[in-house]
Amino acid sequence: MFTNIEAVLFDLDGTLIDSAPDLGAAADRMRVKRGMPSLPLDMYRPMAGAGARGMLRVGFDMTSDHVDFEVMREEFFQEYERDLTANTVVFDQVIDMLQAIEVAGLKWGVVTNKSERFTLPIAQQMPLFAKAAAVVSGDTTPHAKPHPAPLLEAAKRVGVAPQRCVYVGDDERDIVAGLAAGMQTVAALYGYLGANANTASWGAHAHIDQPSQLLGLLDLQRLD
Repeated sequence: MFTNIEAVLFDLDGTLIDSAPDLGAAADRMRVKRGMPSLPLDMYRPMAGAGARGMLRVGFDMTSDHVDFEVMREEFFQEYERDLTANTVVFDQVIDMLQAIEVAGLKWGVVTNKSERFTLPIAQQMPLFAKAAAVVSGDTTPHAKPHPAPLLEAAKRVGVAPQRCVYVGDDERDIVAGLAAGMQTVAALYGYLGANANTASWGAHAHIDQPSQLLGLLDLQRLD
């Protein structure tokens, strides 16, 4: 159990929201435009945490060193931008979890590697984020995760010392960034872990299989 915590910071995709349907759909539309068969969401989901890089890898077996990667990535961004929240949903238990955090007087915010181009419209379109004390994107600071800069910026914005923050994320870079920022860290095992994730090696202070379990680590009660 964590003590003396005043704020909880979260990764976005795969931690608070399930954006895989819209990310996968964007890449799939690119396939269909090229006369290729549609792929099932289950193929895209594990790589959703890697954003455009992950979606292009699944949809086109394309890596970032491909000669056409930059052009394809921008096309993906434009496709994704068309329907950012068409089928994106909040993970089960997240709303109750955040309400319990708020009732307890703790602040909460978001630190994502998603660029502001997408993060800010999503935060505006989804009521979930109305009470977020900070939303820090991948291009808010000069460095993205696993660098600690975005987390330190979020701590500054919520007005809480890093050592009194918990950071929750579903990717190794989240834990690396959290540890480097001097925060307590929680690995969200219900998120987009990828095919070969070895979460035991990440070094997180704790692991949760569902959002409500975070409340136990914070010694908070789930709201009915």
